[in-house]
Amino acid sequence: MKFINYLKTIDGVSFYPMASLILFTMFFGIVLFWVFKANKNYINNAKNIPLND
Repeated sequence: MKFINYLKTIDGVSFYPMASLILFTMFFGIVLFWVFKANKNYINNAKNIPLND
């Protein structure tokens, strides 16, 4: 039996792809917002961590 046949038997299965897309978009937006609003000194310190030793 194919996997798609199992999915057809689950009620409300179409909710999961939309929910995962919304969660991914929200997470991506939050990370993007944080990148642009982050303190520049923190970013410079973080990028130099491997070179400090």
